[in-house]
Amino acid sequence: MTRRKRLLFALVAAVLAAVITGGVLLAVDVFMHSRFEKSAGYNLWGYRGPALPAKRPAEVRLAMLGGSTAFGYGVTWDQAIPAVLEGELKKRSGMPAVTVANLAYNNEGAYSFRYTLADYLWLDYDLVLLYEGYNDVPFNPPDANTQVFRHESPIFRLTGYLPIFPMVFREKAAALLTGGAPGEAYAYDKKTVFRPGLSARGAAGLLNVAASAGQALETQLQGLTDAPPRSIPDDASTGCAHPWGPYCRSVLVAIEFALSHGKQVLVVGQPFFPPNNKRSERHLHQQAELEKMVQARFAADRRVTYVAMGNTVNLGDEQHSFDEMHLTAAGNRLVATALAEPVAGMIARAKDGRR
Repeated sequence: MTRRKRLLFALVAAVLAAVITGGVLLAVDVFMHSRFEKSAGYNLWGYRGPALPAKRPAEVRLAMLGGSTAFGYGVTWDQAIPAVLEGELKKRSGMPAVTVANLAYNNEGAYSFRYTLADYLWLDYDLVLLYEGYNDVPFNPPDANTQVFRHESPIFRLTGYLPIFPMVFREKAAALLTGGAPGEAYAYDKKTVFRPGLSARGAAGLLNVAASAGQALETQLQGLTDAPPRSIPDDASTGCAHPWGPYCRSVLVAIEFALSHGKQVLVVGQPFFPPNNKRSERHLHQQAELEKMVQARFAADRRVTYVAMGNTVNLGDEQHSFDEMHLTAAGNRLVATALAEPVAGMIARAKDGRR
């Protein structure tokens, strides 16, 4: 075989290997989506719950954004706040057809709002619910929570399709290392509650290796699309007291983005931590500054509403929260029921405005 033929053979073999590997990984990933999207995962397009069909002419579509408490960490997709809120709204007489898309994800803070709103404009949502503060509480400037989970995937940035099996394998590995209790993987870096045996550690290692195989393919695609730079400029312009400038600025940017695209916005003050929780004082201060900023900027704008949910749920009650932050199915129902009234009011105002 000539040198030229050897090079051509090597090139063809490499291309075929990449295509076959990519095809196998895609098939595995689609299967994983079908297996886990209803329990703890997300659908093909990266949001929780079944993929929504094309919007109907008379339909009102809501998008709820936030971190793990909006995502519904520890419960199934239909027990999370967005799904329960949809059910509550459908019970109301005179309500148009309503769907609620769960665009939240674990660990994300207010910084992710604007990017998520842009990523899912194609869903043609009418009303945006911004529900996050917990994941920004620990940060002091210049540090900030700038996670944008979906943008970590070049496949999502290129196509809108979000691979799931690296997340599934790593979540299962974390469950093996923490005993599998709800919420323990989320707080594993803060406390040790379980001592995994040798077999569990070995299985977790294999799952992490499998997850790395998928991430390796994504790494090869990084050069085809650039992730957006992550910074929060002009945070002092919000008027929010230190250290909440970056948090308020991120919420403000999201509100302005939604308004510029003809959307209504409901900013939700999250349930407060119990008084003896070490995060309680900071969260109270944060939410007070957020409410002040929203009222100062948008008091005269009927498209923007602030609603306080601080005392809606007792996060110290284990029937409503399993870790003083993440809600049980019963806790989610309390929040969703409380949200139904202000959301219905905003839908009615929008309907009246179009007449």
